[in-house]
This record gives sequence, structure tokens and C-alpha cells, in this order.
Amino acid sequence: MGRTIAQKIIASHLLSGDMTPGSEIGLRIDQTLTQDATGTMAYLALENIGIPRVKTEKSIAYIDHNTLQCGFENADDHRYIQSVARKYGVYFSRPGNGICHQVHLERFGKPGKTLIGSDSHTPTAGGIGMLAMGAGGMDVAVAMGGGAYHITMPKMYKVNLTGRLQPWVTAKDISLEILRILSVKGGVGAVIEWGGEGIQSLSVPERATITNMGAELGATTSIFPADEVTRDFLRAQGREADFTPLQSDPDAVYDKIIDIDLSALQPLLACPHSPDNVAPAADLGAVAVSQVCIGSCTNSSLRDMLRVAAILKGRRIADSVSLSISPGSRQVLRMLADCGALGDLIAAGARVLECACGPCIGMGLSPASAGVSVRTFNRNFEGRSGTRDAQVYLASPETAAAAALTGFITDPRTLGVYPDIAMPDAFLADDGGVLAPADPEAAQALEVERGPNIKPFPKGEPLPDVLTLPVSLKVGDNITTDHIMPAGAKVLPYRSNIPKMSDFCFGVCDASFPERARQLGRSCVVGGANYGQGSSREHAALAPLHLGVRAVIAQSFARIHAANLINAGILPLTFENAADYDALQQGDTLCLQNVHAGIRQGRLTATVAGCDRQIALLCPLSDRQISILLAGGLLNYTRKAGLE
Repeated sequence: MGRTIAQKIIASHLLSGDMTPGSEIGLRIDQTLTQDATGTMAYLALENIGIPRVKTEKSIAYIDHNTLQCGFENADDHRYIQSVARKYGVYFSRPGNGICHQVHLERFGKPGKTLIGSDSHTPTAGGIGMLAMGAGGMDVAVAMGGGAYHITMPKMYKVNLTGRLQPWVTAKDISLEILRILSVKGGVGAVIEWGGEGIQSLSVPERATITNMGAELGATTSIFPADEVTRDFLRAQGREADFTPLQSDPDAVYDKIIDIDLSALQPLLACPHSPDNVAPAADLGAVAVSQVCIGSCTNSSLRDMLRVAAILKGRRIADSVSLSISPGSRQVLRMLADCGALGDLIAAGARVLECACGPCIGMGLSPASAGVSVRTFNRNFEGRSGTRDAQVYLASPETAAAAALTGFITDPRTLGVYPDIAMPDAFLADDGGVLAPADPEAAQALEVERGPNIKPFPKGEPLPDVLTLPVSLKVGDNITTDHIMPAGAKVLPYRSNIPKMSDFCFGVCDASFPERARQLGRSCVVGGANYGQGSSREHAALAPLHLGVRAVIAQSFARIHAANLINAGILPLTFENAADYDALQQGDTLCLQNVHAGIRQGRLTATVAGCDRQIALLCPLSDRQISILLAGGLLNYTRKAGLE
């Protein structure tokens, strides 16, 4: 039986386990990336492990999230990351050099290699044929130290593309269409491979848009073949030597196959407040728009920016609209300036932001109260923009540009002839914004710089055999990490200060939760289906840990968040019977006996105090995960067992 693209890469990097779907495997990791919103915790964890030098082929620390410096905190974090990167052998991408996923695609991604990053949109590099996965910072630290990255062997899905996109229909619309088909939890436990004759018309940046948005499906990752389109992109970046052809075998077997006819697609938007709440632009009517934001790791390539500039050239945005443009990298910004497209954007009335994530994670440009914002980003979760009652729509750059011109959600096909753009044969290859680490001998004498906002990594406690846990909070389905641990300009500066950051925990759901959890001491949280979807931020596990949460009981979990809970020493449990979720209420107290034996058997029974009602709970854990929980988290386990 033949193999898929992902199976081929997994087989060549397999360190432990077997490739039976559902079993745990350990992979050798070639490259890692971090960003500054998660990087401080990842490098604090690396220091905790005690490895003197990273052992990956290349590890890069990007500064692209916390670039709004309203106080000393973000600047101190950047100084810490730069100093620890120089000492430990990590390359450092300076503020302004660009968004991690865009820069990595341009300058460092290699087909056939493995990449994990402390950012859920690391699968962007699947557009170039990498097995690229989002992970928690502790997992990235272990991989940097030479340890394996452990995942559940995924199922394999295939999306066959036929036909060709019509004018004004884009790769973003393909992403929204697959979200419409599968939903935000439809890719959980699977790798999504894109193929079919239709992919030949998609450039690498377009493919990267699709693999980036695959994170919203809950997929382990998404991947395209490495073909002549890939070779052409790498050649234009001056990196043709990094090309390796990679295709699935003709007789590869898939667990699910989905067919999409590109010629039948139309411009789409994701309506508030979920990426899978998808509707055609033509069906939404004249929804007034007050803000348009173009950029983010999803749609900030040179191709995207040139297209928007061509649409806006000679026109002015509507008086009612504020338009922001965030180029994805310094390379993109310089090339826009050199060809004159940047001038066209400015002349149209756009506000040009630095090459960073910015509004996508609520770092500035929050919409007005109840404002409608059309964004080319990947997430529109409630409150993520920084404005709780904002109505955020996700769209392609073309659809966003149409909204900016008209002041309403508009089918871009009404704008007339689709403008042609000419892509350069060669990109501006300038890695001056990436600083190399010190050589190993010089690194020994270097000191890591720490500001007063950088607190020690939280310490987990060994899992007790008896747990008495009040339910400190009950929430519903599709709770995101933005609900659990919000982003935004007010919260992100405390990413390296878990005690302070915990004050904001679950603030979107219940602002009284932190104080209640502190008063209870130990407690548990109850959630619905797909608990923890979204960002890879392990702060969504570490802040609850700091507040005394020892277990989360949910209908189901998102992959990365479940791993982060285990790494933090928090027990992830699922209901065997859905009715028990309905019956369990905030304020109930659960008693769990013989916890150690229960997690080894994969099943626990909880008793509700005061009524003797019993609840059957499942915990399908690997032996390694059980050992991590018993040790009180991944760092305790790693210090005891060593890197594996």
C-alpha cells in the first residue's frame, strides 16, 4: 500500500511508536519556531530543562506579536528572547522583520522537513511541503533540546481540487469552503493533504493561505506536494537548493476524500463569531462596514498586497471606513515600495502598519463599539479583536478591498475587470533582519537578560491519587483559547508573568472566575465539545494551573490544548455520557478516588458530593502522558526521565 505525503515524512522522522492511526508516535524535529507571545515561556522552559545548546537543524525566534510597546514589558521580553537565543544557538528575527509564518515560508522552510512552532498557524509551511505543526512552548523546548515531539498518529484526509478559480475568487475562498464543509472541529485528528489537477494553478503563497487556515479545522496539519510550483517559488527566493520533490503515492489510501470544483466557488466570508460560519458575499446584503484590515499570516504575501494595490489604484476608500494594511515581511514591504504599489495603497487612504501580527491578535486597531470589521485574518472569535461587541467577518483581500471602497460588504465581482498583476521572477533576498547566535564557545560566557516582568516558569505538582474538586466554571461548546486566556494589547504584555496574567483568565466568559478559583484552592472546569480550539498558547493551561485548576472535563478537546493541559499537569477528562455534561453544574463538587489506577485504565468514576450520583469519565492516555501527569507536568518529567 502506498503512502501519503505526510506518511512519508513521518516514516523518515519516526523515533518511537508505530504508524497505526490513534497510537502515539514520537518524531524527530528538524526546525522550530517561536514568537514573542509564546516564546518567553518556551525559552524559560528550555532553560529549565538544562540543555546548553539547541540540537535542531535550525531554530528561529521571531518577534512579531507583542510589538506595541506601551510600557517596558514587551521590550523586556524581546531583550530576554534575543539574549537567550544568542546564548542557546537560536536565530533571532528582529521586530519589523515580519510575521513568523510569512518569513519562514520565504526564507527557511524546506520540503520534506519537520517543523513545530509555538503558534497554531505553523502549518502555514505545509504550503511548501513541510510537515509543520503547532505545539505548546514546552513541547517546542523539548524538541529544541533534541527530544522527540509526540503526537497521536493522525488519519489522512485528501482534498482533490479540480477546475480553476474564476476572477475575484481566491485561495481564501477555498479555505472558507473547506471550513463550511468540515466545520471548526472537522479536521481533528487528521492531516489534510491537498491535491488534484487544480493545485497546479495555485502559487505557494496561495497554498500557504490554505494550510494556514487548516488550523481552524482543528487538523494536525495541512500539506501540499512539493512540485514545480514549489521549485519556482524557492528559485525566486534564491533557495532552489532547498527543493526536494515530494508527492503521495498513486495507491495511497485516505480515510476521507473531499472533492472541490474551483470553478464553482464564489467569494465567501466567515460571519461572526466563528471561521466556519460561512456565507457567500452576494447573499449577505448591504452590511455597513467601519473597518477593514488586510494582512496577518494568512494573507500578507506580496501577491496579496499587489492585488489589493491594483484594486485600490486611482480610487479612494469610503469615508466611513478605516483601512489598515499589514505587509507580512520586510521583504514584502520593500518590494511594495520599490514597485510603487505602496504609494498606491497610501494614496487610496490606507494606514500602513509595521510587518507584524497587529490587529489579528488584538494588538491595536480594535474596532469601534459594535463596529463591523472585515479582516483577511484567520479567526473572528468573540472579543479577539479587542472589542467585545465587534462584528468581525473574515474575507479574502479582494473582498476586503471591495468593502473598503464601498463601505459595505460587497461581492468583489461587482467591481468590474479583475486586475492583472505581475509577480517578479526574483524576490528581494535580504536576511539582515535575522541575527545569528553566538558560536558555542563564546555563548558560554553570555548572560541572559531578564526584566522584572519575567517570572519563573510555573511549577506543577505530582497528580494526587484522590481529588476533591469543586466545579469553578462551566462553559459551552467551541471554547477557544481566546476565551480561556485572552490576547490583546492589555493582556499580552504579561505573557511572561503567569501570576499577573491569570487575573484575566476566562475574562470573556466570567470575569469573576480568577477570584473564585483562588478562593476554592483546587477546582475543575467543565466544558462542551471542541474545548480549547484556536491558538497554541499554553498560557491557557498555565494560568488555570496557577489558579488551582487540576482537571478539565469536556465533551471533547482540541489537539494542542489537550497536550498543553497534560504538559502543565492538568488532567483532561471527557464525559462517557453526554447527559452528564448537562446535569453537572457550576458549584457541584466532584470526588475522584484511585486516580492513578484510573488513568492507567483509561477510565475514572467521579462522585458528585451530596447526591452520590456517579459520572463516568474517560482519559485515553499513553504511558508517556500518564508519566507526565504523575510527575506534575512535562518539565518535571523531562528533568527526571531525560529527553526522549
